[in-house]
Amino acid sequence: MRIRRFARRHSRLVGAVRTFVVFSAAFGGAYGFIAGSRSPYSGYDPNAFAIGASFLFAIACVALATLSMRLRWMRRRLRKIAFHNEALVDRNWELKEAEERARSLFEQQGDLIVLRDADGRIIFANDAYCELAGQAREALTGTAFALPVLEQGDSAIETNGTRVHDQKIAGPLGPRWIAWREGLVRSDAGQPAEMQCVGRDVTDRTETERALSEARDHADAANRAKSRFLAMASHEIRTPLNGIIGMSGLLLDTSLTPEQMTYAKAVKTSGDALLSLIEELLDYSKIEAGKIDLEQRPFALAALIEGVTELLAPRAQARSLEIAAYVDERLPMQVVGDAARLRQVLLNLAGNAIKFTSTGGVALIVEPGIWPNEISFLVRDTGIGIAPEARERIFREFEQADERIGRNYGGTGLGLSISERIVRRMGGRITVESQPGVGSTFEVAVPFAAADGDDRDPKPFVAPDLTGQSILLVAPQTIEASLVARRLQRWGGQTCMVSDLAVARALLPERPWHTILLDHAFGAAEVTALADAARVHATRRLLMFTPAARHELKLSSAFTGYLVKPLRAASLAARLATAAPEVAAPSVAGDPLIELADLVEAGPLAPGRGLSVLVAEDNEINALLLRSLLARLGHRAVIATDGETALESWLAARSAGAPYDLVLMDIQMPQLDGIESTRRIRACEAGHPGRLTPILALTANTLAEDRSACLEAGMNGFLVKPLDREKLADALAGLATSERIPA
Repeated sequence: MRIRRFARRHSRLVGAVRTFVVFSAAFGGAYGFIAGSRSPYSGYDPNAFAIGASFLFAIACVALATLSMRLRWMRRRLRKIAFHNEALVDRNWELKEAEERARSLFEQQGDLIVLRDADGRIIFANDAYCELAGQAREALTGTAFALPVLEQGDSAIETNGTRVHDQKIAGPLGPRWIAWREGLVRSDAGQPAEMQCVGRDVTDRTETERALSEARDHADAANRAKSRFLAMASHEIRTPLNGIIGMSGLLLDTSLTPEQMTYAKAVKTSGDALLSLIEELLDYSKIEAGKIDLEQRPFALAALIEGVTELLAPRAQARSLEIAAYVDERLPMQVVGDAARLRQVLLNLAGNAIKFTSTGGVALIVEPGIWPNEISFLVRDTGIGIAPEARERIFREFEQADERIGRNYGGTGLGLSISERIVRRMGGRITVESQPGVGSTFEVAVPFAAADGDDRDPKPFVAPDLTGQSILLVAPQTIEASLVARRLQRWGGQTCMVSDLAVARALLPERPWHTILLDHAFGAAEVTALADAARVHATRRLLMFTPAARHELKLSSAFTGYLVKPLRAASLAARLATAAPEVAAPSVAGDPLIELADLVEAGPLAPGRGLSVLVAEDNEINALLLRSLLARLGHRAVIATDGETALESWLAARSAGAPYDLVLMDIQMPQLDGIESTRRIRACEAGHPGRLTPILALTANTLAEDRSACLEAGMNGFLVKPLDREKLADALAGLATSERIPA
């Protein structure tokens, strides 16, 4: 190794020595050979000499060839080594450049970069770190310097072992938030690992997040305050509104002059309109606050739809409009969903249809949708229609089709917006098709699964088999008549719909008729005459009439049955399926058509059937209203103006052996509110076995949490102010069969 190193360093000297040695060997050998050959004692043989010379020459040639090949191989090796050296030089230069770039990047990086050894001493710190520390790099290197921490944020460990945390650092320009990423790195094999810390200034982001968090907290507080305000405003508005609507209803039941009757109806109508406005505003606020919860309970679909039409029938008939419903029999009897919210949407759509329709009527059609388990609800009217450019706008808050509609028809523009949000919350969609001057069709498509055991549940009615039976429907070309004809055809009947009495009379002898349906709209005398003429042609002669025309009816043996419009499918099926012998005079009063209002107007109940009711109500007008309503229903009321008085009265009645049958408890009362009064009553009952006193909340608050508080306190149900006379009567009638009474 040393000789080679010496040869590399002194190549000329080594070359000269080699040349001298070769020349000396060649000269000595040649000289000795020639001298020996010329000596007289050498025994010179020319042939041997030639052979020897040739042999030596061959050896020399081989030596020269070998030397030449070795030199050529050495030159190739030298060229390769030269190329390799050049590549190493280039690579070394590139590495130096990369190192310079990396160092420049580290030093000029906006992020803080610092390397520490196993003892926490700084090995390297970039310019950003030095600037924040306020010291030079040379002063920091080798020290355990750490930035002053004002606040330590949350810390987390990633899956690769990197620690991530935030720190609030005191710097020369004020406090700064730094997001650190710390991890171990190894520079050389066998060397201890180094801690690499990279920090990024996230002051702006942190302050923005904190500002957003504070804004969210303020918004939540504002929402809570708004909810409390709405609850308070609802209570404060509903309490006097309860008196206005209730007292006007009682006033209408008294003897009034026509002028007084007009004024009293105006007061009640205005109160109902104000109540509707309050309900819309409360619903909108609930949806905005995300407090709308959907129930998932089985309900009868057909009963709900027919209930909607019957509820709106008086309003439609007051405007000389028809309203009818048709539920496709392919749909399940019961479905699972929120019946109350669905009823709210349909009432809004059908109510709008009545409001914007002056002639014709409104149809509510329910049929299978285009997707599995989807049900399509169609609300079709013959009203003023909607312009194409207004069809999207009407679903926005406080928007109507145009200003003229707002002036002519009124309204807040919230109903459709609320309905659209409820439908979307239920996973459905709402669309509209309309032609100005012709009418509109709103479609609500919502997925409803069939209730478990729906196939096993008994059907509400058995559809009659009308296959091959001829049915004559004599009615104007109206929505009700078309839907009745559609249902009859669905049941297999051969329906002939006629809108002219003379044509109907001419058709009577043509065939034997299974049933003749006549509409009272043609006039009582006319339809009675036609029914008399049809005695020998049809065994069933049914008269269809509206509740408003009930008092105009004159009982006649020409008719074998009566149907109230809008028709219920079960009632129609029952009339068509039962035998129909001739009767002298069917009783309208005996037909199950009497409404609850008629029962209320029929007078007080027998004294023996009355209930003893404790009414806890601090508002004098509402207390007077409840006393009057209970008296009209045949019950005895005892009034308590606060919770303490109510509790004392309940204890006194219980001690006397004559406990109250029912307690109507106002929620917000002085001294002791209704919730605490109920808790104390239930606590007293807990130690004594026996029947618990039913307690109903009288509340003007409609929020779900208020109702939950009533039930948790031990109440059996709640009645919402303004108090509805029919709901109060239903609640009192259901005490014996229900533990929990809905509002």
